[in-house]
Amino acid sequence: MQAKLDTLNSKLKDIQNINHAAAVLGWDQQTYMPPGGAAARAEQLSTLSKISHEMFTAAEIGELLADLAQAEFDYDSDEASLIRVIQRDYDKARKLPPKLVEEMSRTFSMGQQVWTKARAEKDFSQFQDILAKIVDLNIQVAEAYGYEESIYDALLDQYEPDMKASDVQQVFDELKAELVPLVQAIAEHQEVVDDFVLQQEFDEQTQWDFGLLPLQAIGFDMQRGRQDKSAHPFTTSFSTNDVRITTRFHREMIASALFGTLHEGGHALYEQNSDPTLEGTPLAGGTSLGVHESQSRLWENVVGRSREFWQFYYPKLQEFFPKQFGAVDREVFYRAINKSKPSLIRVEADEVTYNLHIFLRFELEQALLTNSLKVADLPEAWNAKMESYLGLTPPDDAKGVLQDIHWSGGMMGYFPTYTLGNILSLQFYSQTLKDLPDLPEQFAKGEFGALLEWFREHIHRHGRKFTANELIQRVTGDDGIKAGPYLNYIKRKYSEIYELA
Repeated sequence: MQAKLDTLNSKLKDIQNINHAAAVLGWDQQTYMPPGGAAARAEQLSTLSKISHEMFTAAEIGELLADLAQAEFDYDSDEASLIRVIQRDYDKARKLPPKLVEEMSRTFSMGQQVWTKARAEKDFSQFQDILAKIVDLNIQVAEAYGYEESIYDALLDQYEPDMKASDVQQVFDELKAELVPLVQAIAEHQEVVDDFVLQQEFDEQTQWDFGLLPLQAIGFDMQRGRQDKSAHPFTTSFSTNDVRITTRFHREMIASALFGTLHEGGHALYEQNSDPTLEGTPLAGGTSLGVHESQSRLWENVVGRSREFWQFYYPKLQEFFPKQFGAVDREVFYRAINKSKPSLIRVEADEVTYNLHIFLRFELEQALLTNSLKVADLPEAWNAKMESYLGLTPPDDAKGVLQDIHWSGGMMGYFPTYTLGNILSLQFYSQTLKDLPDLPEQFAKGEFGALLEWFREHIHRHGRKFTANELIQRVTGDDGIKAGPYLNYIKRKYSEIYELA
């Protein structure tokens, strides 16, 4: 059996190397590649995707998995986990025709370049045709995978295994019941919080320099990672020892880059802290996008927007921006960065209204995939839902339907994981506080090592070895995702900030 396991690992390592080489090209495409390279890059990525798919779906991989399934490995072992996870990946991959995989890669690569230009020029019509093709390709993928309840289930399963749209809807309904009244109550007390201190001019390089301080303090290893700029912040990993994040800057809005850096840093910590024994295997990295997002939202919001965090970092921020913050009280700043008010841009939304942006996208994606909404009508439908959920109408496509990169890269079924991550961040953190009740006091001293070590031990090191539900049960004892801790946190925090009865 060991010989067969060694053979499987060797083949999987070759496939991983090809996938990581493609990821390097994808990272370069979004950071440094000149626009003129788009067509050639699409072909390069398409070729690598085709080679990887053919190698992974080869009959020999299936035969090795079938033989190894008879071995008696301990369930928690790397060996048993590898066989379970790869069998699932293999079964799904075998359902996709190679030509479809090749066309997906080519189209999604070109889609990102088309989106970048369309967004810059605030013109959805430039993106419409290729988005229609992207939607069609996703429908083909869903039909190839198969589904029982909803076509959306097949795509959601790529990011949140074993979860269905009906499960997501149940969670979302629970959130809506609590969040909508909270949004309304805050709207009636808007005068309590003013964020004028954030609406000044902030030098971009100074923003960059300051952002690196907390990024490294929370544990991001700059010897095994780097930060760059991109049109839309993202994290990518080519190895546990080479994890890249990006951020973006607005001179008139410091919060965007600051919290974007912490957000992507949270993703990166998950990638950098997989057990070294998983390096080079498909088990390295996050088990689901919801769990992955729990890490980014934890560092961005639960830690990064806490009073304790700024008890330590606000004096340093004042040193970097004396003109803007030198005479501003820390409490005024704390309330400003936590101001809750409906806004146009998802990634800049506050903790209370953020999930409303996800509800909107979840509904639109389902409509597109069932052909009840045509791509040509998407901007109008987007604006209508923005008005319905947030009481706002985007002034242009860049601040509306074109604001997110996800659809251009083919990622449909992805958006619900952001809200699932919000919930899980508090479900996990609530357990963390039971084990380490003095964490807030540590944050006030600029100390984050204990929190990182707790997550490394309980979540990061396992990579993809266990499903999201298995991790939740192991970490918290809960049977699946529970919204209670998140809702308690949101209501407690914002009732205090806005002086609600």
